[in-house]
Amino acid sequence: MTLAEDLKARGLIEHTSADIEEILSKKRTVYLGVDPTADSMQAGNLVVVLLMKRLADAGHSIILLVGGGTGMIGDPKEKGERPLADARVVAKNKRALKAQMQQILGRRIRVVDNADWLLKVKLVDFLRDIGKHFTVNELVKRDIIKRRLETPDESISYTEFAYSLLQGYDFLVLNKKYGVNLQLGASDQWTNILSGVELIRRKEGKEAYALTCPLVTDANGKKFGKSEGNAVWLDAQKTSPYAFYQFWLNQPDEVVGTYLKFYTFMQPFEIDALVELHGRNPGKREAQKMLARLVTEIVHGKEAAERSIAVSEALFGERSLSALTPAEVEIVKRDAPSASVTLGMPVVDALVLAGLTTSKSEARRLIEGNGITLQGEKVAAADAALAAEQFENGLALLKRGKQAAVLVRS
Repeated sequence: MTLAEDLKARGLIEHTSADIEEILSKKRTVYLGVDPTADSMQAGNLVVVLLMKRLADAGHSIILLVGGGTGMIGDPKEKGERPLADARVVAKNKRALKAQMQQILGRRIRVVDNADWLLKVKLVDFLRDIGKHFTVNELVKRDIIKRRLETPDESISYTEFAYSLLQGYDFLVLNKKYGVNLQLGASDQWTNILSGVELIRRKEGKEAYALTCPLVTDANGKKFGKSEGNAVWLDAQKTSPYAFYQFWLNQPDEVVGTYLKFYTFMQPFEIDALVELHGRNPGKREAQKMLARLVTEIVHGKEAAERSIAVSEALFGERSLSALTPAEVEIVKRDAPSASVTLGMPVVDALVLAGLTTSKSEARRLIEGNGITLQGEKVAAADAALAAEQFENGLALLKRGKQAAVLVRS
């Protein structure tokens, strides 16, 4: 399968400025732009980063542009303007993003900063040499700008309005300086990326290309991202490897096949076979387990993925708590749902403390209805208490029903 065929089979192509076979028929110099509006990327960004890795693995040259200039402005978003970023914060975020990108891509890559040229541009020169190639008629038709203009309370400033010109100028500079002739991005950047394609054609008389991948959405159609309030960070300090693993493990069946094609390097036919196998016995969640393992390995490394798997298996009764290593026990205590208890404490008190019930009376009713287990055994009496022999590695698994589980720590 060619790279173009692989990308099609994965559903990774949303827009292209030319036929995808033509774009990938030669080795390109490709760039991806990331504005340092945070000190970490998140799960929504990861798809296009991995798209860049796919191109790099196929022999294309790659460049990461960190927007030290554009990041001080921020591209237009659906609602409201982004706050203007402090230059010191932008510099800190830029360093963090560079390290994160190189870790995920598994190689050293050329990193450039558009502050190197944007902060030197003279306004009159920019308006004369670049602004002349854009029309307001065209800019106001772009989706986000159009929606903002049509909403009285969401007017757009000239600063955000001009962002597209700056991004187009980036592509032109990179084309002249490094021979960049392909820009990648998510589909919401399509019109901004086309600005650079057109600017290069008009100014240099050269052909440049654009390729975008779909925006990733959850099962409810809500896109991943910090602006949506559902960001899952790639930085282990912001989202722990265990929490990251659990995020992918808990994805519903209707999206797991798509995510396997977007986020992993399994062959599409292997993914189709796995999803079919999963459909025969969905309770085992084999597709979700594979997704969670592989994406966690890509972002945090194999060792972190193995630890996260061990903790998850212990939390959901697939592995004995006594088999956990000291490092895994610490991960459980830090990341897994847990509560600190004392030996001899009534189980009804532990249920309330762990958040599995809202009151002691509810806890008693659940115990009497055989709805509570401790270490896999049903709690038979409402006056039962926690005993030392029920704990392994200082931990015991307390469950309400089949899904709600908390580790209690003695």
